[in-house]
Amino acid sequence: MPETDRVGAARRILVYGVTGSGKSTLAAALGRIVGIPATSVDDITWSPGWVPMPTEEQIATFDRITRGDAWVLDSAYGSWRDLVVERADVVVALDYPRVTSLARLLRRTAARVIDRRTVCNGSQENLRGLFARDSIVLWHFTSFRRKRAQMRRLAAAGDGPSVVLLRRPRDAEAFLEQVREEVAGTGRVTP
Repeated sequence: MPETDRVGAARRILVYGVTGSGKSTLAAALGRIVGIPATSVDDITWSPGWVPMPTEEQIATFDRITRGDAWVLDSAYGSWRDLVVERADVVVALDYPRVTSLARLLRRTAARVIDRRTVCNGSQENLRGLFARDSIVLWHFTSFRRKRAQMRRLAAAGDGPSVVLLRRPRDAEAFLEQVREEVAGTGRVTP
């Protein structure tokens, strides 16, 4: 299990990983522990009907957010990832095996198709979208290696933010427990 590297004291946290790895869930839990609300990147960047925010507007939005004193982001898209990484105190990277993240993605997507749950400002996943060229499942396959390599490069770099590389979901659970204990030891109050 990697050290938390004093994540409980961090005020600018990026949770990064491949599609379906559980970034939003981990970011929300981590945000509750450290007392900083997590920001859902997808909720900001997607409008109803899966209309993406223009790239320039994304860059300006996340430039503004990451100039703040405290934030937890549940992702960082390629066009502005470097901006976030250079401002982060710590990056928590979910470097899970493909089978883990793909299984999570398929379960989540199937549940959303079946119950017609809205996500990302009223957008819905549907069966037709699963087989489209811009399918989230296809995106998982086309982006997996690149995102995994990025996480590992960040972890190996001697400069930049601390990187906590988590290899399995049980590592993430242990990590959250360590951060809980760290925050409890500081006397910091979390909501």
